[in-house]
Amino acid sequence: MKVLVLGAGGNFGKAAAEAFAASGHEVTRFRRGGDMVAAARGQDVIVNGLNPPKYHDWAHLIPAITAEVSAAARASGAMLIVPGNVYTYGVQPGVWGPGTAQVPCSRKGAIRVQMERDYRALSEQGVKVAILRAGDFVGDGPGTIWRMVMLKTPGTVAVLGRGKRAYGYLPDLGRLAVRLAEARESLPAFTDLPFAGFTLSAEDIAQRIEALTGQQQRLGGFPWWLMTLASPFWELARELREMRYLYDHSHSLDPAPVQALFPDFRATPLDVVLREHLPGHSAMVTQTGR
Repeated sequence: MKVLVLGAGGNFGKAAAEAFAASGHEVTRFRRGGDMVAAARGQDVIVNGLNPPKYHDWAHLIPAITAEVSAAARASGAMLIVPGNVYTYGVQPGVWGPGTAQVPCSRKGAIRVQMERDYRALSEQGVKVAILRAGDFVGDGPGTIWRMVMLKTPGTVAVLGRGKRAYGYLPDLGRLAVRLAEARESLPAFTDLPFAGFTLSAEDIAQRIEALTGQQQRLGGFPWWLMTLASPFWELARELREMRYLYDHSHSLDPAPVQALFPDFRATPLDVVLREHLPGHSAMVTQTGR
């Protein structure tokens, strides 16, 4: 299988490229500035890992990326796999899944709803599309929340809000992208596949780290007040502040669709993922057998 990965240097794109290569598939990493339509010719699958860094100018850049990727998929006939997020659901209660109405409560959520509508319309034109949806990315990525903020300081878990939040481990998402691609002939024109991952509060994370390491964890604060002060002149602060509600509004993703489609798929255990985020602790964890 030939796979074109767009944005292979980013979180999702990198994980997908590595997973496809590890599974023995031929991977082409698209270089920004190239001819995407030309690069897509002869490919069986396109993975769209493109996303404006640091939430920059989503209102203009997301539609532009969507249009360019759609043109490449139409020209090549390749299946398209796109990472989805939870911004589309707003603050609805309950477990979120394919049957949940998309009623965003943020500007970025509305942008993502329109993006998914555009991809659904593409699927009605003969291109198979799969949205692989997850909460906040965790793992070995350049901008993942555990590395950048929550577990940045050893012995401290930063508390960004009161709720339980959904997290998706990037290598697991990469493996699911491979499974979707390999099953493409049997999939419907449009697939919305949520990956449940982990649903955790900051307190849950701290307690699990304590059990793994035997070291007490402090719950630290996060300077949302600084984000408010900086918002008028710092784009990232303004965009992060808009999404603060997701740290207070408890939410989770439905595990049933993955179980139904790939009953043999096993997500990486939480303890394994946490060990990757705890430099200096791995040897002790291994020695103690925890």
